[in-house]
Amino acid sequence: MRAMAGGMKPALRPEGKPQIAYVIEPRFSGGTSAAVAAELRSLASHAGIAVHGVRSRMFGKAEPAAHLADTLDDLGLGLEFDAPVIAADLVIVHNPSFLKFDESFRQRIIARDLVLVAHENFLRPGGGEGFDVGHCLHLLDAASLAQRKWIAPISEYNHETVTGWMKSGHDCTNAANTWRIKEEPWFNVCDFPQQKPSPAPADRRGRISRAGAEKFPPLDVLETCFPPHAQRNLILGADMLKGEAGLHPHWELHDFGTLDVAQFYAGIDFLVHFVSPVWRESFGRVLAEATAAGKLVLSDPQTAANFGPGIVGVSSDEVEQTIRYYLEHPKKYVSQVELAQDTLLRYSPERFVEFFQRFALARGGMGA
Repeated sequence: MRAMAGGMKPALRPEGKPQIAYVIEPRFSGGTSAAVAAELRSLASHAGIAVHGVRSRMFGKAEPAAHLADTLDDLGLGLEFDAPVIAADLVIVHNPSFLKFDESFRQRIIARDLVLVAHENFLRPGGGEGFDVGHCLHLLDAASLAQRKWIAPISEYNHETVTGWMKSGHDCTNAANTWRIKEEPWFNVCDFPQQKPSPAPADRRGRISRAGAEKFPPLDVLETCFPPHAQRNLILGADMLKGEAGLHPHWELHDFGTLDVAQFYAGIDFLVHFVSPVWRESFGRVLAEATAAGKLVLSDPQTAANFGPGIVGVSSDEVEQTIRYYLEHPKKYVSQVELAQDTLLRYSPERFVEFFQRFALARGGMGA
């Protein structure tokens, strides 16, 4: 955490390399900060990197995410707040939704290419806005001078919501004239150490997410996915479920951040991940994390599709029979997890560097 507490450290600037400036809200918990940390580690030796932090209203007095702070410290990168001008060949803003409660973006951005990596879906299931998209885009547009301005969706589904928003009746006319949409999804680096799946899985189920109403399915879905007869039902991030403890004594409920992640995965064989019907994962980084930990993952078909055939896409009503099948066929359990682990190679740091060099560092700027 020394990069946060100490003075400014010099940016990494390998001689002759393109200059990249990251603009981040370092207090995002969960997937956004983990993705940024993995991205920085992947690019550290390939470009000159400066990292600029933004203190938005979205997080109040929260502290920066520990794993992101540790990554900056490990790389010798400073985190500069309140720089009047952010200038680089390429400026990358991760998850611009952090500006949804702010009235202005006080810095000025000057870049050849400005890229907004859209971690949040622009539209929710049913067509409502995921956040005040037009407001956030306007703040960054007004604060920037760039040859090209891009929105880079984080997944194919996220891409659908971005293009859908542009065609919707929301405040998108000026945005459609200003921002180009990256056709190939932005690369979400998943560099987790892989563990072998258990050759004798038990009916030990779990789910992990940050606390938040949108992250959890309705109570009846939770009851279906985590029934009394399961050997274990471990729920991490259950801050809002404490009132259900008496009615569901078979649930082990832990607040987010109160149980070590490695300890959580050591206690389960199946990760069962469903969310609110009015929300959907834009990528589902926790699915990749669980896969690397050697667990079989079940989720809705749309989220599972981000990871190919390795993640088992089912409805909540199909969870019981699916788990029963893999318990009765442990060799198929192992082969399914191994298949999922193989698909994680598409999100390796090496593949990300190839992606980045092809689209972001090419002479003349990003490809269409």
